[in-house]
This record gives sequence, structure tokens and C-alpha cells, in this order.
Amino acid sequence: MIIYNVTVNIENDVHDEWLQWMKTKHIPDVMATGYFIEHKLCKVLVDEEQGSTYSFQYTSKNMEDLKEYQKLHAPRLQKEVADKYADKFVAFRTLLEVL
Repeated sequence: MIIYNVTVNIENDVHDEWLQWMKTKHIPDVMATGYFIEHKLCKVLVDEEQGSTYSFQYTSKNMEDLKEYQKLHAPRLQKEVADKYADKFVAFRTLLEVL
């Protein structure tokens, strides 16, 4: 299994709206693509000067499913977030293999 991890730091002034939108719109949209078997939303427990940091973890059965998701769906879904919360967040993505 492969975990597609998206770590996001969101600014405080849009935090509550963003988190609600992520839970009710973005995560369901990602899961509706059918490429992931489960997801987790985790708050990163660090003292930060600005914003809050979260880890979104989406588990796929294999690398082929993940690559297909990245090709067919990720650009559109990432653009939706970027358009809605422009200049209010930073994100980076990592892939993890479950051993």
C-alpha cells in the first residue's frame, strides 16, 4: 500500500473556513475518485509562529492507482484549493510505502 501524504500550513485568518471546506468538499471529492481505500486527517503538533499545519493521508492499494490519480484527478483538485485559498497556504506532498 502507498500513502499519499499532503502536508499543508494554512493561515489563521482562513483556518476555520478552510478546515470545514476540506472536510466537507475536498476530502470527499478526492475519495470519490475511487483511487483511495481510506484517508486520515491529522493535525501536526508543533508550535508555530504562523498558521496551523495538517497532514492529509490518502491510502491507495498500489503505486499504479496513485499514478493514475495524479494524472487524471490531482491537477483539477489541487487547482480548486489553490483558486479558493490563493496565497493563504503552502503544501508539499510525499509518498510513503506501508511495509
